[in-house]
Amino acid sequence: MPDNHNHDAPSRSFFGRRKGHKLRPHHASLIEDLLPRLALDTGTPAPATLTALFPAGTNAVRIEIGFGGGEHLLAEAAAFPDIGFIGCEPYVNGMAKILAQIEARGLSNIRLFAGDAAELLAWVPPQSLARIDLIHPDPWPKRRHWKRRFVQDATIAAMARALTAHGEFRFVCDIDDYTSWTLWHMQGAEDFLWLAERADDWRSPWPGYTMTRYGAKATREGRKASYLRFQRI
Repeated sequence: MPDNHNHDAPSRSFFGRRKGHKLRPHHASLIEDLLPRLALDTGTPAPATLTALFPAGTNAVRIEIGFGGGEHLLAEAAAFPDIGFIGCEPYVNGMAKILAQIEARGLSNIRLFAGDAAELLAWVPPQSLARIDLIHPDPWPKRRHWKRRFVQDATIAAMARALTAHGEFRFVCDIDDYTSWTLWHMQGAEDFLWLAERADDWRSPWPGYTMTRYGAKATREGRKASYLRFQRI
């Protein structure tokens, strides 16, 4: 069997906390019983066709990196049952919350990865993703921590490899410095085109966007988010 691992994978791009408060008994049981059925194992080769991970009739696959409370990912999965979604989140409590919602809503088109997003991007086959979403990521504001931001030259190259032609990377952030950082890095990437044509294209959410709890909190606190879309050329 061929080895689909990319041994030149970008270095670790996720530095979030793994655990928070003690899990409720039901959440703990979901981590024990449901997560293994939905979790991806990057220690084994990826399927040649990524849609094989999902129910028959799935015609595209997306990834959401760091889904937090899962509001956006759950809404997208419910709205697009013919698309497979991979949620990447190393934070155990966030994983438990989304498992409870997957169970309650009976969603069958979500798979989960409780680890480093760079490892996941290196594992998927080339040109296998229709979209990658990064919504309100940790901005790592201190200069000495900038290397921990997800958007780096190495991860941009990994996304370019993983996305289909005309696939998209979508980025939402309410921290101006990280938004500027992302624009600077992405506009220097020859494989991507920024899709904005007017100011409202980045000042307003794209149609159908589901606001997260963090996004609502940022708005209440007076921070305006930017909504960036980049197309794989």
